[in-house]
Amino acid sequence: MNDLETLRFELADHVARITLNRPDAANAMNLQMTKDLLEVGIECDENPDVRAVLLRSEGRMFCAGGDLASFAKAGAALPRGLKEMTVYLHAAITRLARGSAPVIAAVQGPAAGAGFSLACAADLVVASEQAVFTMAYTRAGLTPDGSSTYFLPRLLGRHRALELILTNRTLSAAEAQEWGIVNEVVPADELNARAGKLAKQLAAGPTWAFGAAKELVMRSFSEDLESQMEFESQAIANAARTEDAGEGIAAFFEKRRANFRGS
Repeated sequence: MNDLETLRFELADHVARITLNRPDAANAMNLQMTKDLLEVGIECDENPDVRAVLLRSEGRMFCAGGDLASFAKAGAALPRGLKEMTVYLHAAITRLARGSAPVIAAVQGPAAGAGFSLACAADLVVASEQAVFTMAYTRAGLTPDGSSTYFLPRLLGRHRALELILTNRTLSAAEAQEWGIVNEVVPADELNARAGKLAKQLAAGPTWAFGAAKELVMRSFSEDLESQMEFESQAIANAARTEDAGEGIAAFFEKRRANFRGS
């Protein structure tokens, strides 16, 4: 994928590495970045070699959110431009969130606005001790996008989600971990190694089962108990039809590590 202007995309050892690459602009999102994100989101969803996704950034900041300089330049055309941007951004997040490959966000610095939203949409988040998180939208008189009003209430509950949205409180990495936004906090010089190791671990797992488990968890907030258990029943029966299930069960009895192939 050589036509990307704002991202780098690399695929090795079944791990797709997506790197936000506008460090001189704090990795802020403009229209081109949302288009690039959709392009790599579709690639991750369609390419069977992708069994884990690692989302990271170049530079000091993870992502400053929307590119306010381009917003100001748009003038009266901004509402139209934001509708176009969110079409691409939201489709990209859907592809990653609904895809079978687990998504790990490695947050090395400030994650604001849409950067915070990207972290919320990831399946797992590893953060540097130098990372901070703030919604920032209402500070600019705007409202959240990028899935944050879906994932934040599910992660935090209504009151804490609204606290972050209405007050723009900044959370340190340690606070974000305590609140349940971040899974793990590591020293800055260990972030890439730790996130990479986790991505490789997940890339060696039963990818179909991971995807089905992701879907079950997302369904759980809108289904009643009996409906959710029916979806669980269907999912585990379908998982039992996969080659990975046969391999996993055989490995258990043979007392060896399973060699999953993602199918």
